[in-house]
Formats: sequence, structure tokens, C-alpha cells
Amino acid sequence: MPNPILYNKKFDELNEEEKKLLEINKKTITDFVEQSSSISDVNYATRNAHAKTYAVSKGIFLVDPNIPEFLKPFFDKEKFDLFIRLSNAQFKITNSKRDIPAYGFAVQIRDENNNLLSNYPLVNFPLFPVNSVSIFLKLFTAINIFYIKKWNGLFSLITQIIKVIPSVCTRSFIRNALKLFRKRNDFILSFDYHSVGAYRLGDYMMKIKLIPKSVNKNMDKKQNMKKALRNYLQRNYFAADVLIQLCYDLKDQPINKLNVEWKNSPFIKIGEVKIEKGALLDPRDCSNELLSFNPFESKVIFQPVGKIQRLRDSAYKVSVQTRRKINTLLHGKKSEL
Repeated sequence: MPNPILYNKKFDELNEEEKKLLEINKKTITDFVEQSSSISDVNYATRNAHAKTYAVSKGIFLVDPNIPEFLKPFFDKEKFDLFIRLSNAQFKITNSKRDIPAYGFAVQIRDENNNLLSNYPLVNFPLFPVNSVSIFLKLFTAINIFYIKKWNGLFSLITQIIKVIPSVCTRSFIRNALKLFRKRNDFILSFDYHSVGAYRLGDYMMKIKLIPKSVNKNMDKKQNMKKALRNYLQRNYFAADVLIQLCYDLKDQPINKLNVEWKNSPFIKIGEVKIEKGALLDPRDCSNELLSFNPFESKVIFQPVGKIQRLRDSAYKVSVQTRRKINTLLHGKKSEL
């Protein structure tokens, strides 16, 4: 293999139009979070995406002893402590028995002194439907407005969805969409999880994939996903391999083209994620809802790369700040995590 391509801040830079659209989007995120308790009919402010938490637990990351020598400086211990949040991607919390099969597996890695090292919000679909920053921002803004204004925002939402259609007509996207459709009723922990965009690993750039071990995809299909997941984690041990791909060639491993999979970059196993039986945290504790998995709170050498990824920085910050402000007023608590 050639030497990996090194990170350059030019991968992240937005133009002036994109910056203006981002400011508009941030305002709608604030408005959404401020009204999220009434949108979801709960007594706290929710996230503006992945609002529905299924479970929060502790876990560990065990470093593979056979990782390549050049990666060992990033893994100076045999294991790291984790917080893990399993969620659904929908904006609104509902009590429906069946949710859309769009799941999140967010991982927070901490050191021996409980200091944050990195956050990785992984999802069960490897691709993102939009490459254009401006189209994405207009779509995200339209979604927020639709939830706030209901029917008054419908036309704008439909218009932006139509603009996305060409981006989802790639071979990679269609193949993975069909695969997800076939697995739509499978248990949440039986899915593979992906970083979608690239992340820094020092000066290298990588994508992450998490592959569960020996999980029954038909687990507790009669229950809703939240109950099935909590029952599983109370009774069972969970483990998954963690693999990465490195960027060697921008043609085969594009940073700012998220609707195609990387090719010609072998997967490297770097370790395992494990959740011990009974490691669930109290879902009624407000501090668990206040946990932030913002990848831009990670140490700089582990942060996301790319223009679409950069948008998440502002979105996460606005969402978390608004959510913490409102939830502190409602419940008189601040998260210590």
C-alpha cells in the first residue's frame, strides 16, 4: 500500500454561501430544541436528531494486540473506558412499537482519569445521501421548520427532498438501501455500525466500522426496540469488532463524497467494544440525557474531517448548549460528563 494521505484543513473549509446557510440552520436548531419537549411530549428538551434514546451503558474498548506498528502510538493502553448510547435517528420521540430502522451507536472514549478522548457517533448505514453542503443545509433547515410549523413547512421540505434524489441514485447507496430494507425488522445490536464520514487519527484520516459478534437478529421481535434492547443488555454480554480504513487515494477514498463507499483500502482490526451484562445506566437520570457525543469535543487529533462533517460541529454545539440550558432550568441539574 502507498503511504496514507495526511490531513489538511482545506478538506473542511466552507465557502461564504455555505457559511450564511449554516447560520440560518443554527437558528432553526435552536428553535427546534426550545420546542422539542412539546414536539415529543416529554418533560425535557431533546436532541434535534437521534432524539429517542433506547439505552445508555458503560463499556470497554480492548485494543487488539496485533495492530500495525504505526498505529500503536494512538493506543497506549490495553483498554479504555466507554460510555455508549443506543438511539433512533428520528427527530421526534414517540411510543410506537415499530421505529424506522435508523439506529445510532454512539461511543465516548475516556482515559483512566475520566477525561474525554474522543466521541464517535456511529450509525447503521454507511453512506450519507447528500454531498452538497448547501443542499444539506437547506434540507436540514426545512426539516426543523416542518417539525416546528407542521403543514406550513411541508412545501419547503418536499422541495428540498426532491433536490436530494440524484445523490441517492448511486450504485453504493441503492445497494446499501436494499440491504437495510431486508434487515428492517432485525434487532438493533445485530447491525454493523459506521462512521459515515472520515475522522482524524493523528495526521491520518480513517473511516470506522463496528461489527457485532454472535447477536441473534430475531431477538424479542414481539417487544418494542427499547424494551428488547434493555432486556438483552440486562441478561447478555455484548461484543463487537472495531475496524478502520485509512485514506490512501482521494479517488478511491474521497473525503467529501459521502454517498459512495471507500474501496481499495483494506479493513484493519484495531480492537473490540464490549458491554458487560448489567452495565446499563439509569435511564431516569437526567445526566444521561445530557451526555454529549459531539465528535468535535474530542481531542483535535481524533476529530471529524470534511465539509459535511464540519457542519455537525456547529449543529452539535447549538443543540447541546440549548438542551443543557433548558434541562438545567427544568430539572436544576448539570451534566458532569
